[in-house]
Amino acid sequence: MPRLVLASGSRWRRQLLDRLGLPYAWTSPDIDETPRPGEAPESLVHRLALAKANRVAAEYPDHLVIGSDQVAVFDGEILGKPGDAATARAQLTRFSGRQVTFLTGLALIDTRATRHWVCHERYDVHFRRLTHEEIAHYVEREQPLDSAGSFRMEGLGIALFERLEGDDPNTLIGLPLIRLCALLREAGLDPLGDQGN
Repeated sequence: MPRLVLASGSRWRRQLLDRLGLPYAWTSPDIDETPRPGEAPESLVHRLALAKANRVAAEYPDHLVIGSDQVAVFDGEILGKPGDAATARAQLTRFSGRQVTFLTGLALIDTRATRHWVCHERYDVHFRRLTHEEIAHYVEREQPLDSAGSFRMEGLGIALFERLEGDDPNTLIGLPLIRLCALLREAGLDPLGDQGN
């Protein structure tokens, strides 16, 4: 049975992967996440997801290594993590009453066979009209400074939305589990098989 490694320090991604009931290790790769000049959002999340997985793959022979990365796209602009409360409030103010697209890149490296898969999932978020007070209270309560788009879907962020559109709600949290399960099966690890026991 191939062993599994998550190339991420995100507790949210670990909580999602926990749902599959498979044993895994995790490690946080240190990579530069700066977009290249003119780089398309889809290319960026593919490159970063694969870079994260590659960074740890050499340390884990005979493993399946998962990498993931997410960006928000608004009016054609790639938005990363806000980093501070003022930027988070400014982003949410821009999003009020508008749609934001989230792209989550997913990479799986099979270090046994030196092969890999890379893909991405899209999820569209339609924000309701938000008051300045609601935005300020939300940022103060949730502190979403390390989350693309300045909110946490797994927390109070759900109160910001009018509707959501996409194939897998886990994509919005940062790890598209439906697609991941398909890739794991292709690599020989079936989450519903006896490998999870």
